[in-house]
Amino acid sequence: MRERIVLLGIAMAAVAVVGLAGCTAQPSSGGSSAGGSAAGGSGAPHTYENLPTSGIPDYQLGGGYTPPSGVTIVERDSTDHPAAGKYSICYVNGFQTQPDDASMWKRDHPAALLRDDDGQPVSDPGWPDEMLLDTSTAAKRTEIVTVLTRSITRCADRGFDAVEFDNLDSWTRSHGALTRTDNLALASALVAAGHDHGLAVGQKNTPQLGASGRKTTGFDFVVAEECVHYQECSAYTKAYGEHVIDIEYSDETDRSWSSVCAGDDRPAMTILRDRDLVTPSSDDYVFEHC
Repeated sequence: MRERIVLLGIAMAAVAVVGLAGCTAQPSSGGSSAGGSAAGGSGAPHTYENLPTSGIPDYQLGGGYTPPSGVTIVERDSTDHPAAGKYSICYVNGFQTQPDDASMWKRDHPAALLRDDDGQPVSDPGWPDEMLLDTSTAAKRTEIVTVLTRSITRCADRGFDAVEFDNLDSWTRSHGALTRTDNLALASALVAAGHDHGLAVGQKNTPQLGASGRKTTGFDFVVAEECVHYQECSAYTKAYGEHVIDIEYSDETDRSWSSVCAGDDRPAMTILRDRDLVTPSSDDYVFEHC
């Protein structure tokens, strides 16, 4: 995560690895493909449609609104509903807690929270109202998947086509308490859960993974923030081809938007949004696309 708006059970652990192994690579056309094994162990494959390789995306985490003309892909929070007639991506905070859910995690799943030497939950320095989830053991990862499967199920039931899990790189903010390996293990289980619910699953940011993120976890696409600004886009496109969305932010774009769009270092589906992702009713709203 660089910037964004705050917005099955034990059996799931057993099927997560099986589900990942059963995933097939998504075709470059973005058509339907077989996903992981069905929940409950039936072995019947689920199908899901990968992110299209062309179109105009919109990033509506600050609240849903009627998509601008020409928009074909819309991402909204898991508490929202998908945009009618659009390829819809559901946002889930996969590696940190949402502020509104903090009390639930503390009350019902205290062992799933990463804690410091004094036993206090560790917060994201940039987002102090979000606590890091503890991915360090299989048991903790299973508990996290159990909780997040509620959001995954809601995404599927509401008609979203895909889900993306934010804060995959939380290990970089954990002061060494978390590891890349353990975060990828949780990611693999979340990918399996998403596929089991008929959803394509997206990686969020984390360019340092290179191609290993896709190979290790089975992610289908990526949602990147400011990859043009940070000169990271090739790390995503080399791994995911055209299954990449990039969101640049208007307060940090250090060149004209026309020059961004003219560059050959950007994904085809690159948009410009305001930092707070407000709705069009706000004077701060920004939306441009290449």
